[in-house]
Amino acid sequence: MTSYEGLPGGVAVSHLCVYDWPAADGLHGGTPHLHLTCSEAYVVTGGRGAVQTLTTAGYEVTPLVPGTVARFTPGTIHRLVNEGGLRITVLMQNSGLPEAGDAVLTLPPEYLADPETYAAATTIPADAPEAERERIARARRDLALEGYRRLREADGPEALAAFHRAAAALVRPRLAAWRERWRAGAAAAAAATEEQLDRLERGDLSHLADAVVRSEQPSERGKFGMCGRLDVYRGG
Repeated sequence: MTSYEGLPGGVAVSHLCVYDWPAADGLHGGTPHLHLTCSEAYVVTGGRGAVQTLTTAGYEVTPLVPGTVARFTPGTIHRLVNEGGLRITVLMQNSGLPEAGDAVLTLPPEYLADPETYAAATTIPADAPEAERERIARARRDLALEGYRRLREADGPEALAAFHRAAAALVRPRLAAWRERWRAGAAAAAAATEEQLDRLERGDLSHLADAVVRSEQPSERGKFGMCGRLDVYRGG
């Protein structure tokens, strides 16, 4: 998910039309995955559906209708199910990290062995024709659903713990770069608030004179995301 990094607190936003592609279990929807450092929130703006979630606490299904706000923390495996025209505004913590690999798809274990094998199964070339990008997006969705099915059917918590370990190993080479993105984004936003509070305590109102207004239109429409077609923003 590419983000608009100018929202308050280093939050990313995108508009999502959830895939209506049928899956082997008869449902329609997106690719199950988790985030390792980012909380996520869905604001449902149209249609209906559900989000299936899998954590160490178990499996749950949360209905999604217009007006629903559903949110979950890192480590929550989630799968969006489209029951008719499901449209969502997605808010993501730590703008910059999700598109840097914070999301890991629930592929079967043999695809999680190393970053190269994982990338070969999940990467959608930006310059590929539309039909080819859709084919790859569908194939990786179906592969992730196979791994997700195994996790749901596993007897005991070890399969989920093994997936967590594999996901963490996949992203470990990126952690230093993630830390820099976090420092420049969410951490910088929190530090700016602390500085403003300090100024107000001193009676220094100079930051109020620096107020600005910005607006953005999507920089890309209909991008193939994990859960659906995305309208995305690149701002600052």
